[in-house]
Amino acid sequence: MPETENNTLTALPGIHVGHSHDLDALTGCTVILCPQGATAGVAQRGGAPGTRETDLLRPLHLVQQVQAILLTGGSAFGLDAATGVMKYLEEQGAGFDTGPVKVPIVPAAVIYDLALGRSDVRPDAAMGYRACELASSQPVRQGNVGAGTGATVGKILGMPYAMKSGLGCGTLHAGGLLVSALMVVNVLGEVLDPQTCQILAGARNPAFMENPEADVPEFVNTVEVMMQRIAQQHLSDFDYQGNTAIGVVATNARLTKEETNLVAQMGQNGLARTVRPAHTLFDGDTLFALSLGEIQADASTVGAMAAEAVAEAVVNAVRFAAPAGGLPGLGAAD
Repeated sequence: MPETENNTLTALPGIHVGHSHDLDALTGCTVILCPQGATAGVAQRGGAPGTRETDLLRPLHLVQQVQAILLTGGSAFGLDAATGVMKYLEEQGAGFDTGPVKVPIVPAAVIYDLALGRSDVRPDAAMGYRACELASSQPVRQGNVGAGTGATVGKILGMPYAMKSGLGCGTLHAGGLLVSALMVVNVLGEVLDPQTCQILAGARNPAFMENPEADVPEFVNTVEVMMQRIAQQHLSDFDYQGNTAIGVVATNARLTKEETNLVAQMGQNGLARTVRPAHTLFDGDTLFALSLGEIQADASTVGAMAAEAVAEAVVNAVRFAAPAGGLPGLGAAD
């Protein structure tokens, strides 16, 4: 497949992506539709996941394909949006055929965005259904959209020093092989440029905020702050709520369920390259992988490309994020 202007997840034939969100409440959801079915896997790292239907994606389980993946805000409340996605797919006649009915398989993962905007408004079944209605094969809009509407990064010093993040995509081509990622970045730590290791977005240094002309760093190093607090025994100062990166990596390679799970595992390496620290006890980092296509490809090569695509998507999630909720962002304001 030649490289095109669409370097987002919808560059893959058979995938439609839709967003639905509440810009006042700063929350939303994103649905990745593949109604004809896709072989799926998952890799979940970190200690605070909010997920649905992830066990069935692992090897030795009956179901081989899914019809959609849901990424949503609202913490565990937001899993309700999957009901709307199931309703939409059932109306389209898509799902696992049990005889009397077809049951749509919709794995999902959440971010905690309740600390920004309104905590009493969360994605629900109606929002999930609406995201399906809006799904298309057009290039995916990035930034403050869908599940990325309330995403933030750099929360080690608390929300007043955090920055706005969002949803981003990254795509790699190798001959006819295509690997693409879509990530919602809502992490405790900072996002780094993998080429320079410089902080792109993270916890803003209070000293810099008070005096931008001072000779002090613009951002603090999250790991250094964590170590300092341990050394000073200020354990009660830890404010770690509200994290997790979630996403999907997809390929037009034909992979088995075991290989697709491997791709998800290797894709998590892209998160480790761009987020410091990644996979903490306070992050429920979850990456789904989808295989839909007939290209012959080595699973390890696809996995290596997945890590690169995820890294690019993480960077784009902060580069496209506009200021919102009183927090600055690198993207243009709406």
